[in-house]
Amino acid sequence: MTSRLEPYRVSAYNTSKQSENKIHDDAVARRFGFSGGLVPGVDVLAYMLHLPVAKWGRAFLERGLIEARFLKPVYDGESANVTGVENEGAVAIEVESGSELCAAASASLPPSLPRDWAGDAAKEYLDDIREHDEIYAREGLGHPALLQRVMNKVLVDNAILGPWIHVGSRMQLLSAAKTGDQLTARARVTGNYEKKGHRFVELDALVVANGRTPLAHCRHIAIYQPREQAVV
Repeated sequence: MTSRLEPYRVSAYNTSKQSENKIHDDAVARRFGFSGGLVPGVDVLAYMLHLPVAKWGRAFLERGLIEARFLKPVYDGESANVTGVENEGAVAIEVESGSELCAAASASLPPSLPRDWAGDAAKEYLDDIREHDEIYAREGLGHPALLQRVMNKVLVDNAILGPWIHVGSRMQLLSAAKTGDQLTARARVTGNYEKKGHRFVELDALVVANGRTPLAHCRHIAIYQPREQAVV
């Protein structure tokens, strides 16, 4: 039996305009055929995470599973409309913006666990993604999309990158991140290939808090060398 979750709407915000990844810069993004700088995929994932956290609360932050694909860009200042349909314990999530389906995800709560973010920065991130669920402040928890930011850092620190695009994630949460946790990732490259003129990289990593507490097992997919469009 299917049921619709309460939809969520957020005014998208490009948190990475000054990032070393120039795909978030308006002028550079237009060279690759986009209307402007892309809102980071990590932050679009954050918008999607609002629904399962609202449904399952802390239980999802401790052991929830989400797998997402980013299909079309979301642009700064545009409304991102997040909807979810529950069916047999899983929630199918979609993000629409500018009348386009921009992202899709599946979230679930497994019955049991599969076997340095500063406090001020964690609070600032909640403001950046327009997240107002009280669970984070009330229980002193960090937003799970911060773990995906760690994955971005792994990519930047270990590759020579020009403009790049986050295109997919799979994240199995293992424990709830706490405000003030120092986050690190133990990662390896599992794929490096070309598709439709783009160069892709896939990372597999365990994100750990304070050097000892596993927080999430993450799979991260990015285009690290987009195909440039011919200038006309």
